[in-house]
This record gives sequence, C-alpha cells and structure tokens, in this order.
Amino acid sequence: MKRPSSSAPHPFDEAVALAPRANTADAPAANTPWQFDGHTHPDYGNMVGPFGGITAAQALQAILQHPQRLGEPVSFTVNFAAGLADGPFRVEACPVRTNRSTQHWTLTLWQTGSDGVDAVMLTGTAVTAVRRATWSAVDAPMPVAASPTDIASAPFTDKVRWVGRYDMRLVAGALPLHWDGVEADSLTQLWLRDNPPRQLDYASLTALADAFFPRIWRRRARMTPIGTVSMTVYYHAGADELAAVGEGHLFGQARSQSFFNGFFDQSAQLWSEAGHLLATTHQIVYYKE
Repeated sequence: MKRPSSSAPHPFDEAVALAPRANTADAPAANTPWQFDGHTHPDYGNMVGPFGGITAAQALQAILQHPQRLGEPVSFTVNFAAGLADGPFRVEACPVRTNRSTQHWTLTLWQTGSDGVDAVMLTGTAVTAVRRATWSAVDAPMPVAASPTDIASAPFTDKVRWVGRYDMRLVAGALPLHWDGVEADSLTQLWLRDNPPRQLDYASLTALADAFFPRIWRRRARMTPIGTVSMTVYYHAGADELAAVGEGHLFGQARSQSFFNGFFDQSAQLWSEAGHLLATTHQIVYYKE
C-alpha cells in the first residue's frame, strides 16, 4: 500500500481543505455564520459528481474550523439537495444556539451554475457538545470477525475513483456475483480504513460512514440507480478515542430495514479494532426502477 511522501498531504486532507472567505470577519460576534471556499477532489469522484461521504466530510469541516465551535461533534445530518458538479463550492456554518455544554448548528453548501446563479446543493444540522466523564456502556458489541490482517484487501468495484481511497476487507455480504435478481439479505460486514492509512478524525469517520455500497444492490441483485437523500451520523467517541485508533481499521456493518416505493433506509455501525463503538449512521436513499 503506497503512502504519500512525508511532505505530501494525504488526498483526504486535500479534499477537505477549506479556506475562510475574504469577507468573513476575523473576530465575529456570537452566532455568526462563517463561510468557506472548497473544491471537489478528483480522487473522490463517483459515477456522477463526488462521493457523498467526502461532501459530508467537507460540510462537517466547516463546523470543525469555525472559531466559535464548542466541544466535539455529537450528531450531524446532511441533506443532499442536488449532486455537486466537479469544481468550487461555498459552505456556510452557523452556530444558531450555544448553551453551556451544547451548540446547535445549521449548514448550507452552494455551487455557482453556468448561469452565474448560486444553487443550494446541501443543507444540514449538527450538534456539538462538551462531553463530561460519566457512566458509559455499549449495548451494540462488535460482531466476532477475523482480524483485518487475515483478510485480503479487495475493493467492491474499480468503476469509480473514490473506492480506491479506501482499504476494504470483506467479512460477509459481498456484492452479487450475478446481477440476476435473486434476492438475499441486505447485511454487509467489512474492515475498512483510508488508503493510504491516515490518522482517524471526525471528518474521515464521517466519510467512512458512507463507504458502504447501496444495500439494494445486495438485497435485489439488480444494478439499480440510487442516490442518498439524507444521512445522519451519531458520534460515540471523543477526540482521545479517535486518536487511540490511529491508522487502524474500523469494523463496519450495514443493513436495511425497508425498501418502499422508491426509498430505502440504510443503518450502519463502525467499531475500532479494540471493539469501541465509534459511530452509528442512518440514511434514506432514493432508488429508481
């Protein structure tokens, strides 16, 4: 697995790099929107436009870079209003309410069309918080699985660029060998991490939460057109727990509960190799007959 040179930034860091806009105040008043300029990255290209997980990570990065941020992400929801085109975009993060321990955010991402008009491509909300040391427990233990070192790395597909940015090691629930309409369960389990390996943080964890192939492909064994409409990530780890993961693999598990009249849901969990539940995530996805 080839690593970038010590002087070269990781492709993920290039992708989520945001620059504060020139008209953003250096010392804004409380609850001030803060705008950033970003750009899509060719290494995270999908069939049409960029991989949704990288767009979500870029949106979260606007909150992470906001000078008024309180605490760490607890929940994060993005609504994909339209597919981004390759090129620049603008994202705004606004802390609409700050309490003693929690902070509530809204997000908007725009792109300028060929007609010169700004169009909303993504909206979102988030909650950050200062976590206090309390009693803690996990009622969703990590499934038993072979070590990632005992499983060969094999991407699900080589048809899109973003898949090459992840080291995926399948445990169960592969893509269909034959697209023949023979139905199966929707469960997939795998080990995954950034490729080349990268220190885990909230932005990369957010992108990893979207790295599962669409559940309908496995469930139905038909190459059905899909598009994520809304995705929520709940974070169950602080910065110290993410730092302890280092560049290690995460164990991911994804399944659906319902496919109904053009939309299906997708739920997933991500654990560290040590068995710490780092994040849970839920999506609603459009599909076309």
